Amino acid sequence: MRTLIQRTSHASVTINGSCKSAIGCGLLVLVGIEDSDTQEDIDWLCKKIINLRIFDDADGVMNRSVLDIDGEVLVISQFTLHASTKKGNRPSYIRAAKPDIAIPRYESFCHTLATALGKPVGTGEFGADMKVELLNDGPVTIWIDSKNKE
Repeated sequence: MRTLIQRTSHASVTINGSCKSAIGCGLLVLVGIEDSDTQEDIDWLCKKIINLRIFDDADGVMNRSVLDIDGEVLVISQFTLHASTKKGNRPSYIRAAKPDIAIPRYESFCHTLATALGKPVGTGEFGADMKVELLNDGPVTIWIDSKNKE
């Protein structure tokens, strides 16, 4: 499971011209799922994400987590995080899980993250044409792959 985490001042996702979810200060989490991902990957990533110390403390040092600042989280499914660009110029998405596997894992990821955060997370809609907007604060962008825990 791969995630791309962006510290935001605000973020939103719009589907068919209607805002599905919006957050203020917090994290936008793009998540890509592959067939081999398990609940263990989900649990590890969610714990890592909510405890990332990427928000400034009183001294301007990145020393606070989204939990510490009572921030919000928006989670968007993003199969293109598993793009392979080794051959040619057209990315291959062969490693990305198909919807029958990806949707339940995405839903589990969102539920696990919301439970750890102690409040609901905003979401997009799996497989929809989504327009995602954010103001990346910093900018701070962090990539985490659950297959690279060591």
